[in-house]
Parts: sequence; structure tokens; C-alpha cells
Amino acid sequence: MLAACVAGALAVGLAFSAVRPSNDRDWAPEYARLTRASIEGERVTLHDVRGFEYRSETDFTPRYHDSTLDLRELDSLDLVASYWMGDAIAHTFLSFGFGGHDYVAISIETRRERGEDYSALAGFFRRYELAYVVADERDVVRLRTNVRRDPPEDVYLYHLRGTPAGFRAVFLDYLREANALAVQPVFYNTLFTNCTTDILTHLRVNPGALPFSWKLLLSGYAAEYAWERGALAPLPFAELRARSRINDAARAADAAPDFSQRIRQGLPSPR
Repeated sequence: MLAACVAGALAVGLAFSAVRPSNDRDWAPEYARLTRASIEGERVTLHDVRGFEYRSETDFTPRYHDSTLDLRELDSLDLVASYWMGDAIAHTFLSFGFGGHDYVAISIETRRERGEDYSALAGFFRRYELAYVVADERDVVRLRTNVRRDPPEDVYLYHLRGTPAGFRAVFLDYLREANALAVQPVFYNTLFTNCTTDILTHLRVNPGALPFSWKLLLSGYAAEYAWERGALAPLPFAELRARSRINDAARAADAAPDFSQRIRQGLPSPR
């Protein structure tokens, strides 16, 4: 009986290890294209940046564009946290600001196939590939503040403390990974390779980055952890969190061209 159990476990393990990630699947429309980056000196061109026009969460016009940015203008980095099932769980992503006029959000997500739903349990077992969604904020932020209703999401935007040189290092590290995934896909993992743990991996290109904490596994506490480590504005966290909720501003801005500027009005300074 013991031998049979061991043999069964080995068979399952071998079958599991044989599963390989792929970029060639019938992807859901929002994951159909992967962004790639071309870097020439101080200029970066992002190919296939997502900028969908949403009428509802399931009714939208897919749109992609190329965006050329000057790395010398990269001067801000923001943490976005979106909640839909209590305080412990959130989807987190970063948004990079270029001189207050261009913003590029990069959201690390599961790359799901057409008709496939997300399951945290399935995410442990090589079910989903990893996707770096590079998008306009009117897409990836507005989707969460203005479009989704079942369930609704509460979205918070926090300015991160740092230097332009540090922000640049993180941005380029993100782009290196995005380019690598376009060639060699990898699997998402609910615990180890997800939206929050991968942010920490990229932040570690800079000395003195945040150490690992259980609060990064319960992603809803990631912003509070960043505040505890001095990475956010020096206010009491309850006040900072209340002032960083952007749903009302996002709904007022809706699809306005200056959406990104309007959702940041009145947010606490990181200094």
C-alpha cells in the first residue's frame, strides 16, 4: 500500500512538472497582447500599451498604442491598491509618472484564456501564465474605480518616497521582465509569483529595499507595511489611507484626457 501511494504521488508530481507555460493560447481579449519595450539611450518606446474603451466590464473596445517616453522625465512612482473582498486582500500595482503629464501603470496579473475565471486555489497549480499588463491609467485604474460593479472595488493611490534614479531602476527592471515574458512565459503562483511579491522583487534593484514580510502575502496590508517602513507620506496611516482613496475623483474625471492628473489632486505628498 505504501509503495502504491508513493508511486501515485510520483506520477502526479511528474505529470505536474511536465506542464509548460505558453504564449500560444486563445487568450481573453484583455490579455491578447503582451507589451514589449525598445530602449535607446534615454528614450523608451513601449509597444502595445493597453488603452481599452469600456462601456462595462464585459463590453469594451480593445485599443493598443505605442508610447515613447523620456527616462529623464521619470520623477514619480505610485502604489495602487484595489480592494473588493475585505481588508486582507487587494490587487496592487505600480504606476510610473513622467513629468506630471504621462503615466504608465504596470499591473502584474494572471494571463487568462477566453472564458477562464480566476481562482486563487488554481493559481497554486500552474493554471495561469503570468502577464505584465502595461496600460494607461484610464484603462487599468478606471476599470476598477468606474467600471466594475459586481463586486465594486475601493481603490487607493499612494505616492512612494524615493529618487528619480531609483524609480528609473525599477521601471527598467519591469521592462526587462516584460520583454522576457514575451519570449519565455512563466507561470503565475498565488503565493510566490503574484502581483505583490513581484513588486518587491523589482523594488530590490535599489539598495535598502523593503525586506520580506507576511503582510506582502496578505496583499491588503502591503500599503500599511510600506508606510511602516517609511516609504509613504509621514501621516498617521488611517488619515493617509482615507485621503488616498481615489474612487470619487476617478468617477468625476471618468474618461477625461487629464484623468491621471485629476485623480492625484489633493493626495498627500510623500515628503
